[in-house]
Amino acid sequence: MKGLMLLRIAVAVILLTHSVFGIFNNGINDFGNLYLNQIGFAPFGLFLAWSIKLSHIVAAILLILNKYVRAAGFVTIFILIMGIVFVHFQEGWFVVGGGRNGVEYNFLLICVLLTIMFPNGLQEKI
Repeated sequence: MKGLMLLRIAVAVILLTHSVFGIFNNGINDFGNLYLNQIGFAPFGLFLAWSIKLSHIVAAILLILNKYVRAAGFVTIFILIMGIVFVHFQEGWFVVGGGRNGVEYNFLLICVLLTIMFPNGLQEKI
């Protein structure tokens, strides 16, 4: 796992920046109230939005500390897949260029997390 330190830190930085900015610019509240509640998660949208972002912060810390990496990865992958299902899939593949807000970024993060979680391949015992 030491050889994956750079990937762990890179994913941690991504998770932290994606979460922390939302705390200070009202993005998390907007995501909960103006998106999640509107697509059927009311009255739990705000709770879900904060749970998602706080889980990203916890996962980032665990990745940096190299502790409970698989648990952090499984939770984060679940959230990323739900993001694909509810937000990104309808926008297509590309985040920029050939489209906007697509699946490709989440797909890459999922692959990187799986690599961190299973450095010897997916045939490794969970």
